[in-house]
Formats: sequence, structure tokens, C-alpha cells
Amino acid sequence: MTMPPKFTTLGCRLNAYETEAMKDLAAQAGLEGAVVVNTCAVTAEAVRKARQEIRKLRRDNPTARIIVTGCAAQTEPETFAAMDEVDQVIGNSEKMQPDTWARLAPDFVGDTPRVLVDDIMSVRETAGHLIDGFGTRSRAYVQVQNGCDHRCTFCIIPYGRGNSRSVPAGVVVDQIKRLVDSGYNEVVLTGVDLTSWGADLPGEPRLGDLVMRILKLTDIPRLRISSIDSIEADENLMQAIATEPRLMPHLHLSLQHGDDLILKRMKRRHLRDDAIRFCDEARRLRPDITFGADIIAGFPTETEAHFENSLKLVEECGLTWLHVFPYSARPGTPAARIPQKVNGAVIKDRAARLRAAGDARVAQHLAQQQGRTHRILMENPRMGRTEQFTEVSFTADQPEGQIVTATITGQDGQQLLAG
Repeated sequence: MTMPPKFTTLGCRLNAYETEAMKDLAAQAGLEGAVVVNTCAVTAEAVRKARQEIRKLRRDNPTARIIVTGCAAQTEPETFAAMDEVDQVIGNSEKMQPDTWARLAPDFVGDTPRVLVDDIMSVRETAGHLIDGFGTRSRAYVQVQNGCDHRCTFCIIPYGRGNSRSVPAGVVVDQIKRLVDSGYNEVVLTGVDLTSWGADLPGEPRLGDLVMRILKLTDIPRLRISSIDSIEADENLMQAIATEPRLMPHLHLSLQHGDDLILKRMKRRHLRDDAIRFCDEARRLRPDITFGADIIAGFPTETEAHFENSLKLVEECGLTWLHVFPYSARPGTPAARIPQKVNGAVIKDRAARLRAAGDARVAQHLAQQQGRTHRILMENPRMGRTEQFTEVSFTADQPEGQIVTATITGQDGQQLLAG
């Protein structure tokens, strides 16, 4: 009896998207009896967890071939090649190529190198592995961009993903049309640096142009955009926020810090006032909008005063959903060479204080929804999300994948409650 490969995904939503594509490629190639680990490299801790997961998978699957791919495999192939548990190391570009999986199949004739990792910076193609329908029955994720041209001092991701490249608008629109025909009610546009979409395409269109085109040419009921760099938000994107009710009023912002000096040392492209100004303008255009944000605690040289500016930014920008990252030095990045003047205990404490500030904002947001009526996309019969991406728990079953209208009767500190 043949055993289909098992897949384990670590890290971001884009990794999860690509795992779905790899499942198709592996099935087409006839790969059997393998365990594939799609790794993350965003922090040193992520790499450590990847190694830990590989050792566990070897213990659980003693005779399987273990194939390691993803960003950590791309940036540190030698680390994983040195592990006795690992049979093959595959780069981020190679994992999306049918030829790679054909070389891993049991009937392949010839030698397959143990390490297949080429220069990611030479990759120019993104659209080759588009898939239809990754996600739940209610929400699909569409990759429209990969890679990053910026070099933030703390970030290793450009070396795992390569330079920015975009999926042409026509290809994206066609895919979303197919998803609508398949019954999806919400699509999320994803990418590594989403607001850089279009810079490498003819005419250099912007993300707002893509959003407007999707809403004009498809009947998708709800369109979301994932994490954006607010300083790169273009005029058409702001116009869409103001005028397009099918564009959901929730944005996740790549802010990273609230102090100007630390932002400069991070080599970010915005200052704190830019972030505040963007949130004020977006809220003016769409009063019901909510914001999430990535914030790093404990960047090298961060003083208590610097950190307090991040804490204050939570209120000044009106952030609700925080992703807080305790800083850890990532080998190969410029920030790793900066003397770390913040000890681990202080970093942990500051991260906890940021999370507490985020929890307080969530509680405030939930309390404000009492008695309000929302349109909710059901992710399963008892749970859905509002347009602002707030979870709603139901006491009675609702039609999965459909948009229902309900009045909020309460909240439990984590979710809204409805009948």
C-alpha cells in the first residue's frame, strides 16, 4: 500500500499557501512515504523550532524520507544538511518546480543531490504555482506577490524569498473569478511585501490599481488585503478604502516600532507620525476600520523611552490586533552586529506589556460592539468573522461559508457572542 507524503508547515500564511501547492506537485509526481517540512526563518527562534520539529518527525516516522524546504532551508541549507534526520534540503524556488518533485519520486532514474538550493535572488517568476481554493470553505488566499526589495536591518526574509516579483493583474482576476464560481465569499490577497505589488510589471501599477480591478471585474462579495506597509499605500488604495464596501475594513500594518530613532536603525521607510497620520486618514475615510500591527520589542539599543513610544503608538494609531515579536538576533542581518544592550528578561517584559496593551484594545473593541448588527462570514457552523475580522461565536448552527447578519448580544473577552 502506498503512503502519501505528510506535510508540516511552520510560519506565515504564505508558507501555508505554498504547502498546498506542494501537495499538488508531490501528488502529480507520485511521491510516496515522505515527510515534507516547510520551514520559517523570520527569527532565530523559528529556526530552532524547525530543527526541533524535524527531530520529532524523525522519531514519529523512523523510516520516512524527510525533506526540508522553506525560508530556513533557503537561508541556512548547511544547517539542515548537517542534521542526521534530514534526507533532502530543497530551496524556496525549487519547491515550486514540478521537476524538483519528479526527481524526488520513487521511479526517478538518476542522481538527486541531497541539497537543491540555488540563488533565490536570480528568481524572476511568481505566477507558476498559483492554486485555486486554498483556505477554508469560506475564505481563500491568493498569492499576488513574493519577495522583497527592501533590506530592513532585522529581517532575513529577502534572503529566503528573493527580490520582489508580482503576479500580473489579469492572472489574479482570472483566479478570483474561478474562486467565486466555486462558491467562495471572501478572498485575501497575500504576499511578502504586498504594497510593492506591480513595481516590476509593465506600467508599474500599484496595489490600489489591482484592488480596484478585482472589485470591478469580479463578483467577489468580500476582498481582504493582508499585511501592508502603510507608507506605500497609494491613492487608489485609499480611494478603495473610502468607497468600496466589498473591501473589508481591516488592515494589518507592518509598523515594527514607535520610536523614530529605532525605526531609522531598523531601516524602515516611515516615522511614527507617518503611521499615526495614515491611521487617522484611513479612519476618516472608513470610520469602522480596525487595525492590526506587527511590533518588535527589545531591538538592540532600545531604551525604556524608545519602548514607551511603541506602547503609546498602540493608542495613538488605535491598534486592535497586535502581533508582538520579542527581538532575537538573526545571523546574517545587520542588526545582529549591533551590540545588544537589552537583556532577555527586559525583552520578555516589554513584549508582555505590549501584549497587555493589545489585550486592552481588544477588550475595548469587543465592548463597543454590544447591540450592533454585523455581517459575519461563517468559518464553521458556530464561528464566523465580522468585516473587521473579529470572531463571533454562535449558540446555534449557521450555514458554513455563508455571510449571515446577526446582532451582537455579548462578548467573553476573546470573541463576540450572537444567537
